[in-house]
Amino acid sequence: MRPLRESLAAKLLAAQLLVIVAGAATLALVALAVAPGLFHGHVRDALGLVPDDVSRHLDEAFRDSVLLSLAVAVGAALAAAGAVSVFVALRIVRPVRTLAAAATRIAQGRYGERVPVGGSDELALLATAFNDMALSLESSEQRRRELLSDVAHELRTPLATIDGYLEGVADGVVPSDGDTLAVLRAETGRLKRLTEDLARVSEAEERRLSLRIEPVAPADLLAAAAEAARPSFAAKGVGLDVDDEPRLPRVAVDADRIAEVLANLLENALRHTPPGRGVVLSARRRDRALELVVADEGEGIGAEQLERVFERFYRADPGRSRERGGTGIGLTISRALVDAHGGRIRAESEGAGRGSRFVVELPAAP
Repeated sequence: MRPLRESLAAKLLAAQLLVIVAGAATLALVALAVAPGLFHGHVRDALGLVPDDVSRHLDEAFRDSVLLSLAVAVGAALAAAGAVSVFVALRIVRPVRTLAAAATRIAQGRYGERVPVGGSDELALLATAFNDMALSLESSEQRRRELLSDVAHELRTPLATIDGYLEGVADGVVPSDGDTLAVLRAETGRLKRLTEDLARVSEAEERRLSLRIEPVAPADLLAAAAEAARPSFAAKGVGLDVDDEPRLPRVAVDADRIAEVLANLLENALRHTPPGRGVVLSARRRDRALELVVADEGEGIGAEQLERVFERFYRADPGRSRERGGTGIGLTISRALVDAHGGRIRAESEGAGRGSRFVVELPAAP
């Protein structure tokens, strides 16, 4: 707690007292230096010449009345200043101290701190903004912890595999042949993909991407994405069709970044669609925007998972997804890239076993 002389309430009281003293001194100077002459002039005008003893008595009465009035006025002003200072201390200083104490605890890592909000004045707005900031910090800290935990979990399996194989080779238990080298290369490739994905999503979420925005025809985006993905779809036996409406408006995007978004969505659709079924890549107009849609006939998504699928490392089926080689961060990258373009991305599904649709909404080019 600060000393009283350093508190805001004490400073406000001192400022008010200074104003009162200056005003009282000015009033006394005027009343005692100027007012008597004016008073004498009015007495002469009203009564003419008066005896000296009467004049002296009038002067004393005038001076006493002025000093008494001045004392009463100064006393009332001092009382008002004290009351105002108390009110300020209760209404302003106390909330500010509460805010400062909460900020100190947040600086110490206690992100769950909140301050009470009352009224609708500037202090209430400040408290509301502080609580919003604290909530954001708490959410960021939670995401940071989850990210560290997820990264540690993702790194543990490939590192354990590599370490086990190297130890086996060193002990002569595991042969140093092509199969062993293939396993080691697969695991190091998995680590490389993970680090690259983490770097990309961090750049996108922190708005450190350099986007080359230009008008692009949606048909060109779909055709390029489908052409790049066809070999993988053919190898698994999953169909891939393209369906776009005629005369669609161009979109203002970085074609390479949107190609990465569509590649991630198609890879995700292929991972969750069994052989013999299909995926449709389409485009359609939606008001003043354009929607790119990747619809599959795969496993589907539960209603409680539709928002979580865009979280880092989230997997509806962790074991199966990991075996299929995904890092669990492709959809997170896609959302960050779409957000960087001023667009939105969402997942839709009617439930497990009924397929899913990922819709990318992008602004039309002027």
